[in-house]
Amino acid sequence: MLEQKELVEMGVGEKLDHFLLVVKKEIKMARNNREFLNIELQDRSSVLSAKMWDNFSFAASKFDEGSIVKVRGEIDSYNDIKQIKIDGIVPDDNNGMVTIHDFLPRSQRDPDVMKSELRDRIKKITNPHLKSLITEVFKKDKSAEYFTVPAGKSWHHAYVHGLIEHTLEIIKICDLMCDIHPEVDRDMIISGAILHDFGKTEELAAEKGFDYTDKGQLLGHIVIAAMLVENVASGIKDFPETTKNMLIHLILSHQGKLEYASPVVPRTLEAIILYHADELSAKTNAYKSAILSKENGDKSWTKYLPLAGTALYREDFRENEEKFQETLF
Repeated sequence: MLEQKELVEMGVGEKLDHFLLVVKKEIKMARNNREFLNIELQDRSSVLSAKMWDNFSFAASKFDEGSIVKVRGEIDSYNDIKQIKIDGIVPDDNNGMVTIHDFLPRSQRDPDVMKSELRDRIKKITNPHLKSLITEVFKKDKSAEYFTVPAGKSWHHAYVHGLIEHTLEIIKICDLMCDIHPEVDRDMIISGAILHDFGKTEELAAEKGFDYTDKGQLLGHIVIAAMLVENVASGIKDFPETTKNMLIHLILSHQGKLEYASPVVPRTLEAIILYHADELSAKTNAYKSAILSKENGDKSWTKYLPLAGTALYREDFRENEEKFQETLF
């Protein structure tokens, strides 16, 4: 485990000598036509812009985006936003003692508990065709990534084990709706909840700091998951065509609207529920993360959040969260 003060806890003027992950790297031109190295550096707590003004060409040639580097410098501020003024930067030479996972945020939930919850829920599926398909999907090479990758790059559940946490939240919401509305096909909607984001195992790469893969950028997680279900179902004897199409429809429509990148809009009761369950899980997590961020606004309010269309009130919430955390330790 990497032992160093987190960026979010560091104040302006404080010196740093840290291992950090390079998220972005570019050479830019200042208004006075002076070139400088502009990069974004990350630890588990924060991503900060960083700049190096002098003698940076040789140093910059020694690392790329996704590299771990050792940075000497100082916390600075520009327009009241923290950034790093770099004095020196070199590639990591710690002989593998520091890995990319030292710099990635992680779910607060125990991953083994989440794996167990998912497996127990899969056992409750009674439709033999759907159970066979899901069992087969989790035999594939990407099943390990399902328990590791984030659910998103930055907006919601953007941390290691984020996808499985997001999925379990959706499953619970869908199960509740099935209790309220027994007409809903429980096995179908739970299968859709489990598989709706499975394509993110190939769309996002945790080892690259949650960056998009080439396949992810070319196809997207919705298409990847739909293709997977089509391929797996075709290998299961007598798999019903209607069952396959209904399941694929859940995947294709789970983002709700064409302008949100869903190829089709929800056209079944199960699809409508899954879309709103996905929205509820995603937005609750995103808003909660913004409220709890130590760098986001003042004590009572967050900064304006473009994706939310508003600032969020947080004083009481943060006090309750602190009390909750105290009960955990």
